[in-house]
Amino acid sequence: MKKLLCLLCFFTFVTEAKAQSAENLQKIETYLNSIKSIEATFVQMASNGSTAEGRLFIKKPNKIRMEYAEPTNVLIVGNGENIVYNDLDLDQVTHIDYDDIPASMILSDKIKIDGEKIKIIDFYQDSGSTSITLDYAQKGDIGPVTLVFSNNPMELKQWKIVDPQSVEVSVSLYDAKRDGEIDDEVFKFKNKKTSSRNFKKKK
Repeated sequence: MKKLLCLLCFFTFVTEAKAQSAENLQKIETYLNSIKSIEATFVQMASNGSTAEGRLFIKKPNKIRMEYAEPTNVLIVGNGENIVYNDLDLDQVTHIDYDDIPASMILSDKIKIDGEKIKIIDFYQDSGSTSITLDYAQKGDIGPVTLVFSNNPMELKQWKIVDPQSVEVSVSLYDAKRDGEIDDEVFKFKNKKTSSRNFKKKK
């Protein structure tokens, strides 16, 4: 009888855990799919010790602009069809695929964590934050992506990836403004050194 009760308790615990996970997953999907735009300051840190900061602009679907502050002097612009990586110091322009940037995970109009195209690798939640690590089929050479959210209210705070050189890179968002109007001109690349808005680091 005791064994039966233990089994029933275990079954109940597993069922509740699965239900809770499904509820959390639905909440994350609903939040990501409800975003229309984001404008924020970002700080980028890597496990090799490098750091950078700048301004981030996102407008769905698939538009992104990352303006890095000096001394990094890099501009990344995606207009929905292609992405340009502009090294302003070298005046060098490289075209890259959306699958090669981790932010492509959050640029889509419809995100579905279905266990096939997008799989859950890890999930963690405490009273203040939730993190979910996702592996998706069309990720190029980028490793799994970890998204970190605040809980109350739910807000995207950070993403982390491991690049092809096995360097972990985290991008943290600050002073984010969600669903504001962002002109499409922001996501048009102009091939000249002044194409950056010259974002300055906070002192």
